[in-house]
Amino acid sequence: MAIFRWTRGVALVLVALVAAGAAPVTAQEVPGGPVTPYVDPAKAYLFAHMTKERYGVLHYSVSLDGLHWTRLNGGKPVFDAYHGHASIARGGDGRYYLVGNNSDEDPLIRFWVSDDLVRWAPFGTYRPDLKDIPGHPHALQRIGAPKLTFDTPSGTFLLTWHTPNENGDARDPERYWASQRTLYVRSKDLRTFEGKPRRLFSWDMATIDTVLQPDPRGGYCAIVKDERYPSYQWTTGKTIRMSCAAQLLGPYPLPGAPLSPNFREAPTLVRAPNGLDWLLYYEQYAGTSYGLSMAPTLQGPWYQVSGNTGVAAWNRFEMPAGVRHGSMLEISRQAYDALRAAFDGD
Repeated sequence: MAIFRWTRGVALVLVALVAAGAAPVTAQEVPGGPVTPYVDPAKAYLFAHMTKERYGVLHYSVSLDGLHWTRLNGGKPVFDAYHGHASIARGGDGRYYLVGNNSDEDPLIRFWVSDDLVRWAPFGTYRPDLKDIPGHPHALQRIGAPKLTFDTPSGTFLLTWHTPNENGDARDPERYWASQRTLYVRSKDLRTFEGKPRRLFSWDMATIDTVLQPDPRGGYCAIVKDERYPSYQWTTGKTIRMSCAAQLLGPYPLPGAPLSPNFREAPTLVRAPNGLDWLLYYEQYAGTSYGLSMAPTLQGPWYQVSGNTGVAAWNRFEMPAGVRHGSMLEISRQAYDALRAAFDGD
């Protein structure tokens, strides 16, 4: 074995001379060293979100590397008719579907459709029947943050949201949040819906902001916010966690360890342009900053990435100030160019 000095680096690396049939040892990334994010010339990303100043109003940010984001339209809204926690899914017909509601008290979940992510048209509404939900009696007429997932194998949309069954008050506001449960209904076309809403998870734990992700290794992973207030008994409270199952509707086991610090919500997940890393973003509410955790597989290992620190040398990602929760999705470079042309004239 010989030792060589990496003359252009900041560390020593051991290079193993290859014995018969032995695999060579490859140099690893230097911890803390400069990183040039990979950009795929065919890929880009859209973040459809609200802002701290305009809660529930649709704004766009875009990125080429999934790490450095730029606001579109000069930071102004991109679609005035929309209100909600922006969630976009691409259907089997290639069109994009956007879901929202006017407020948690709005009895209707509302849909829009677009061919190009630039122009949106009303598509329809759905009014969930929240009476007599198994395992969630006395549900309040509240619909929180509806989200859309399109499941390619079954050709169906999964619509999820969270609904509580207890009111809070000034002495115990967390009673309301602790009673939140994730509900779902399926639809082939977002015109008709299969049966009454049901609970997605069997465990007795408050969850909100649930997103579903197919796992390339098989099955599905549910990324949730553990909505219990943190304490010594519930150290995972108000964190982003994950549970994986063989089927879209589970059964899902209890979620694993936190993937974020406490007091984070609104997770959104994309695959990095290298196709090797997962990028899990979440908001430090209310509108304080965004965080990012990264892993090579959905099962981990996950670590928290440094960004938005004000020290450029430490940062691995940058989000525009004031962005609040929504959803990210991978788009083509052609779609990216069309968005830049439509909203910024580029």
